[in-house]
Amino acid sequence: MLFYQLIILFCLLAFLGILLWNMKELPSLPRQLPTDISPFVSVLVPVRNEEKSIECCITSLLQQDYDNYELVVLNDGSTDRTGEILEKLLHSDDRPLLRIIDGKPLPPGWHGKAWACNQLGEEARGDFLLFTDADTFHTPDSLSRSVAAMQESGADLLSMTPRQEMQSFWEKLVVPLIYFILLCYLPLKLVYASAAPSLCFANGQFLMFRRKMYKEISGHSSVRTNLVEDVGLCKAVKRQAGKVLSYNGMETVSCRMYRSFAEVWQGFSKNLFAGMGYSTPLLFVLMSITVLVYIAPYGFIIGSVMQADFSPVYFWLPLLQILVALTSRLLIAGRFHQPLSGAFLHVFSQIALLGIAVNSFYLVTFGKGSQWKGRRYNFSGKGG
Repeated sequence: MLFYQLIILFCLLAFLGILLWNMKELPSLPRQLPTDISPFVSVLVPVRNEEKSIECCITSLLQQDYDNYELVVLNDGSTDRTGEILEKLLHSDDRPLLRIIDGKPLPPGWHGKAWACNQLGEEARGDFLLFTDADTFHTPDSLSRSVAAMQESGADLLSMTPRQEMQSFWEKLVVPLIYFILLCYLPLKLVYASAAPSLCFANGQFLMFRRKMYKEISGHSSVRTNLVEDVGLCKAVKRQAGKVLSYNGMETVSCRMYRSFAEVWQGFSKNLFAGMGYSTPLLFVLMSITVLVYIAPYGFIIGSVMQADFSPVYFWLPLLQILVALTSRLLIAGRFHQPLSGAFLHVFSQIALLGIAVNSFYLVTFGKGSQWKGRRYNFSGKGG
């Protein structure tokens, strides 16, 4: 049992080490363009039933301090007030900056976002193509600093980690796990330094391509059946020997992904199993790590207190494990402006993750597929 507890502690310390390395290696965006050349940028926004966030998003994109860009919005069959809001925005700005197009019907073998983005890519005229979600908000220097990063780094694909806005309890409990899993398990330096497509990270909330590379990978058609299309696009770029980079986007972009328990549950269930390539063994590994590393220490502590056994094996080592895990969550919360209350509920976040993992597996393997915005998807080759 002592050996077991030491192994768990070693894993947690290793994850903490990866986190500290990632926090050091994740660069901030440059402040200004390194040259006088301002490439033409197409800012591309796919929209489907986003009446709660679309006005804020588009308004922020219309107020950029960069002077050489177009803004193209695709309305993907919205059934709420999204179309009405877009029309109001179109007529409230005298500049020929904003274009709104209606999406074509979703063909078989595509998921909705990839199809919408593929149409936007065909409409785009820019040297750089920025795909950004309808639930994002951009500071006025977001575009200019991102272009500066592209020029300074020579990246073919640039992504960033936006600030995640969270208001409801379930958002604060679950959404921070995105950064926790990413920063504690994946050394980001290896993503950039290694040519291996298996080492990939990108955030679909903000993806900027060089037009040439986007065409070389056949755009979003290369990820038409990949629900986690951002990572799929990163892999496609690396397969073409392209350069991918990620930046800390906390100062320039924010996003509120979900607004309710139902959205959190559906959104994470849609992405989790798909993000693992529908690999049951890999999903089992994640669930095992979740139980053994983050949940079991609390069981040892509770059992130790109930039996008044305060030995190192059953009390002090599990307590140390909990403190290391909590340290990681607090470091992430501090760096990425996340609620500290969520960090102290880390064990409940991990329990929620287990439930989402089981649901994600069930929907794909035994159900009708994952549901999102009125559509169901199952590209796994499995299903009941």
